[in-house]
Amino acid sequence: MKAEVRDANFRNPSFRNPSFTELYTPKLVTVLREGYGLDKLKADVLAGLTVAIVALPLSMAIAIASGVTPDRGLYTSIVGGFVISALGGSRFQIGGPAGAFIVLVAAAVRQHGLDGLLLATFMSGLILLAVGVLRLGTFIKYIPYPVTVGFTSGIAIIIFSSQIKDLLGLTLQGAEPGPIIAKFQALGAALPTFNLSAAAVALLTIGVVVGVRRLRPHWPAFLIGTVVAALLVWLMGLPVETLGTRFGGIPRSLPAPALPAFSLGKAIDLLPTALAFALLGGIESLLSAVVADSMTGRRHRSNAELVAQGLANIASSLFGGICVTGAIARTATNIRAGSRGPVSGILHSAFVLAFMLIAAPLASYIPLAALAAILAVVCWNMAERHQFATLVRASAGDAAVVTVTFLVVVFRDLTEGILTGFTLGSLLFLHRMSQAVEVEPLRPIAEPDMADANGTTEPPPYDLILASNPDIVAYRISGAFFFGAAATVAAALDSIGEHPKAYLIDFSAVPVIDSTAAATIHGVVRKAARGKASVQIVGARPAVLKVLLAHGVRPPLVHYKAHLAEAVKAVEGDRSAGS
Repeated sequence: MKAEVRDANFRNPSFRNPSFTELYTPKLVTVLREGYGLDKLKADVLAGLTVAIVALPLSMAIAIASGVTPDRGLYTSIVGGFVISALGGSRFQIGGPAGAFIVLVAAAVRQHGLDGLLLATFMSGLILLAVGVLRLGTFIKYIPYPVTVGFTSGIAIIIFSSQIKDLLGLTLQGAEPGPIIAKFQALGAALPTFNLSAAAVALLTIGVVVGVRRLRPHWPAFLIGTVVAALLVWLMGLPVETLGTRFGGIPRSLPAPALPAFSLGKAIDLLPTALAFALLGGIESLLSAVVADSMTGRRHRSNAELVAQGLANIASSLFGGICVTGAIARTATNIRAGSRGPVSGILHSAFVLAFMLIAAPLASYIPLAALAAILAVVCWNMAERHQFATLVRASAGDAAVVTVTFLVVVFRDLTEGILTGFTLGSLLFLHRMSQAVEVEPLRPIAEPDMADANGTTEPPPYDLILASNPDIVAYRISGAFFFGAAATVAAALDSIGEHPKAYLIDFSAVPVIDSTAAATIHGVVRKAARGKASVQIVGARPAVLKVLLAHGVRPPLVHYKAHLAEAVKAVEGDRSAGS
């Protein structure tokens, strides 16, 4: 019989465990196997070019906001984006630097320098690679939605605050502080250095981006806004900082790959940072892949995607790039531009490289106020205002989780915010689940000849023999029986005032049980045995039965029956035999 079940499950794909090849084959291979012709290549060329035009200014803006030079952002899009598209588990994922990483990357640069950032990025790649190989990607989806909204909104506030300096053209005395309160104090002290030209350029860029998106949504608004601002500054000779004046422009080639500087002590110091990079990178990449699935009806391979993300971060660090992950906005742009598969992502990286090689001298004229304005628009889109308001109105628990996560992210730390929100969300979930568990006595509620107003009869909830048998006490437990509900169930069972000859405990509505709950039942069974009462457990599912048996809830202390009627007959038979 068991062999027949195994054979049937194997033949049914919904029950069969996927093979290693099915889990980790890149979507690029799948797309090529399906047939890839000239028409698909043309569509991917157009999509890749469109995404590259979006990624070019955005990658530089994110890099500058992260405390590194703009070329680091381009390296990340070129190298990391290529690896993610070539080896990833999503057909449409576009990889590159992401706004969500700005806070973490900037903190890493302040604390450990550029060498520390590159080593932390390399280590985060190894962690993501291990998570994917060990098939742990499934657990990342357990981050509660209010936590995601809270930390995303908090990140948006922090990124925007970091752009105020360039938006207003302020000159600070010393380095800009990281903590937000100290940052605003420093910005307030620098207000006398306000640059009207920089503020005008920023407002113009925002106006162009918003206008283009409204009037011509398929046009590259970010690039158009950047070009317009650069032309204005060049033609009018406005006194504003540009990429050339602050960074000397951008290089016209990729650097030679090199391993990050390594030492055991430094790696230990950077481990918390690398873990934070890996956690956020895994969340962002899988969330982006899910968004792509919802837009296209496709299905990504989560563990293959995490493996690719790990390899992409390793490769990015070798070429001097920063953290790379799936970018939701660029992935959505890729899909809307008509992408047919990962080739468009590979071409996006090639186009960014071509732009860097050809147009590097022109990038020197890009005003920093324009790049800050682009990030301001990104922050506005990241803030998830409507989702935040919905969660605040939904319930007190969701409001508490999203608000606490937001506040901790803004005023303390991103990693602490995620951990605090996850812990609070988990506790609230456990509380809600414990309230869903019910313990009810099985009492007669209807006789067969009792009819309602419509002339129909309700079936009795259990074998009617219980109604006339005072020696049997029957209870039904409903819901997930775990440690959060164990005290409630124990109190209900201990409150039984009678001293019957038999207890019937209906487990048919219990889907899962944990060790604490099994220990609670074991205590009830032992107490019944001391009172010379038998215990019948009814309808326990195989998984529940396994846990109960493992904790000593086994014959002769207790007997298991499939149905309530069988348990009642067994008790009646024992009583007849005893008499």
